[in-house]
Amino acid sequence: MRVQQISIFLENKEGRLAKVTDVLGQNGINIRALSIADTTDFGILRLIVNKPQLAYQVLKDQGFTVSTTDVIAVEVSDQPGGLSSILRLLEKVGINIEYLYAFVTQTTTAALIVFRVEQVDEAIELLQANGVRIVPGDKVYQI
Repeated sequence: MRVQQISIFLENKEGRLAKVTDVLGQNGINIRALSIADTTDFGILRLIVNKPQLAYQVLKDQGFTVSTTDVIAVEVSDQPGGLSSILRLLEKVGINIEYLYAFVTQTTTAALIVFRVEQVDEAIELLQANGVRIVPGDKVYQI
């Protein structure tokens, strides 16, 4: 039920993001979702890709500072309040969300939300018990 996310530490210089996307493209790796958080000097690029293990290796081989993190992907009704209901479930049991990002798929009427929490297994169990559809990594990588 976990999704493997790739995180890349990038200097905030022109061309660095383009280099990452070049390396991925040259290796047949397709980006499914991404998020960038930055400061003046650096940024952290978080990616969900179709081939996470290969992405990790080719980026590392090219000298990037890269890591992998397990995240959770849940399907949320693409309507007002859809995300709020899931966030309230996690809040009630004290699970803090470190960050999240979302994307809308072309084939459904739902949004896909990617969460990073410390208590991954506990969050998965809670969400499943409350009928939230968790999308496994092999499905997310192929969206």
